[in-house]
Amino acid sequence: MNKKITYIKFFAGVSGNTVKKLMQSVEEELKEKIEQFVILISSSGGDVSAGISGYNFLKGIPAEVSTHNFGDTDSVAVVLFCAGTKRYCVPHARFLLHGVAFNIIANTKFDEHALDEHIKRIKLDRETIASIIADATKGRKKFKDVDKDILKNTVLNSKESIDYGLTHEIKTDLFPKDAKVISITN
Repeated sequence: MNKKITYIKFFAGVSGNTVKKLMQSVEEELKEKIEQFVILISSSGGDVSAGISGYNFLKGIPAEVSTHNFGDTDSVAVVLFCAGTKRYCVPHARFLLHGVAFNIIANTKFDEHALDEHIKRIKLDRETIASIIADATKGRKKFKDVDKDILKNTVLNSKESIDYGLTHEIKTDLFPKDAKVISITN
């Protein structure tokens, strides 16, 4: 008997709102006894906290999750991509690993304590992202190597993502003709 599969196209920035839509879609499909999800991702990244929450959610659901980069998967979207036990990309896909930053509102003042707190949060977020990516590579890349790659803004094409251990296979086909596809956009 074939597994019931739902495809979710995540063509959006990573934000609290888009990750909430992703989680709600998954929850609704789980009620319909879906056993496997394929998350099709093309995203410029975004909110680190939302991306890590989405990753943890997908890793913890009672269903199989595969991910497929169908364009550019950048920044914290790479973390969402890592939630797949099987990870695919199209031949002309791109991945971007880069450091964490935060936005400053105009006329914001920082004292030493506030700056130190922001630096600690940025470092912890970067280390969490590096840990997730290193774990996904199953030993191909050590944490310290991924952390260095994040700090130097590393771009990977499809072939390089396989060598890196991020992607398992290059596949052009995204879903079958009669597949159920749920779209998540900004």
